[in-house]
Amino acid sequence: MADGPISRIDSSYLPVAETVVRGLEKEVLDLHDLLRPRLFRYAISLGLKAQDAEDVIQEVFLALFRHLKAEKPRSNLHGWIFRVTHHLALKRRTRYRKEDCTDESGRYSLTAGSVWSPEEQLIFSERQWRLRRIFAALSEADRLCLQLRAEGLKYREIAEVLGISLGSVANCLTRSLGRLRRSDGGEL
Repeated sequence: MADGPISRIDSSYLPVAETVVRGLEKEVLDLHDLLRPRLFRYAISLGLKAQDAEDVIQEVFLALFRHLKAEKPRSNLHGWIFRVTHHLALKRRTRYRKEDCTDESGRYSLTAGSVWSPEEQLIFSERQWRLRRIFAALSEADRLCLQLRAEGLKYREIAEVLGISLGSVANCLTRSLGRLRRSDGGEL
């Protein structure tokens, strides 16, 4: 057989490449298991339907696999994952309407099977409605900062995801949390 390019490939290289790919697959799956619920909530909070949020999350982890396979930077993968989720969710959102999770009166709907008394349900519903009104009145930057912080991202990660300064993140969070606290009688 001629000594062409294919026959010159060292066969011992293939198992190493397979091992690397399997290691990357395991790393991506571990990150998926760890971050999926948070990413799902974040994508839903950006106005995606549940199925669209799931699709975005799948796209994010495929992009992460390609990112790692190409040996691109690994620093702050959590921030990278949220940033990619943010951008893909916004792209997807432009195609679909926001899923409505309120009842006819515009108030937050409690899940079926609640064991709360009617009075507790009313108090909860009123509080949720009040907080949602305040939240909706916040600027987009304030809302996004608050959502990402609620998902556990650090200020620096939020700044990277949204492409704003660290000081802007601090100001947005201080301002929005203050408004929410005041509207809720300081209970937050």
